[in-house]
Amino acid sequence: MKAFRIINFFTPLLLVLMLASCEKEKDYIYEVNPVNVQQGGSTKNNAKSTVEFVTIAWADLFGTQIPQQELVKLNTVYSAFGDKKLIEDRILLNLLNKPGIQVPAATNVNGDTLKFIQNTYKKLYNRSPDAFEQYYMKEQIRLNTAISATVIWYALMSADEYRYY
Repeated sequence: MKAFRIINFFTPLLLVLMLASCEKEKDYIYEVNPVNVQQGGSTKNNAKSTVEFVTIAWADLFGTQIPQQELVKLNTVYSAFGDKKLIEDRILLNLLNKPGIQVPAATNVNGDTLKFIQNTYKKLYNRSPDAFEQYYMKEQIRLNTAISATVIWYALMSADEYRYY
C-alpha cells in the first residue's frame, strides 16, 4: 500500500516536470556574407609564349637581354620537345647552373628573410607576396637553413604563376 502511495505521488509530479520541460526547438538562421576568395596570382590569365618565357627567365636571372643565338637555341629545344612542363624545367635548371646569374647571396636569404621574400616575389611575379606566402616561405627558410636562394628561385620560377602575366 505504501508503494502504491509513492507511485501515486511521484507519477503526477513526473508528468508535470516532463510537460514543463518540453519546449519547441528554436530555428536559427545564419546569414553569411559572400566572400570572393582568390589566390594572389590568380588574376594573371595570359600565358607567356615560348619566346617570352625564355626571354623573361633570362632577364630575371642574368639582368641582361638574352643573346639572339642563345634564344634561337633554347626556342628550338623548347619547340622540338613534346612535354612542355618538362622542357621548361630543364631550361630553368640549365639557366640556374650557368655562371653569371644574379641570384641574391645566401646571406640575404638567412639575414633579412622578409626583405628577400618580398624582393623575390616582386622580381619574379611582379607583385608583393600575401601574408600566407610570406609566412610559409619564412618558415621554410627558418626550418631548412641549408636552402639556397637558387633553390627558392627555381621553385618560384617553375610554378605555374611564373608562366602567366
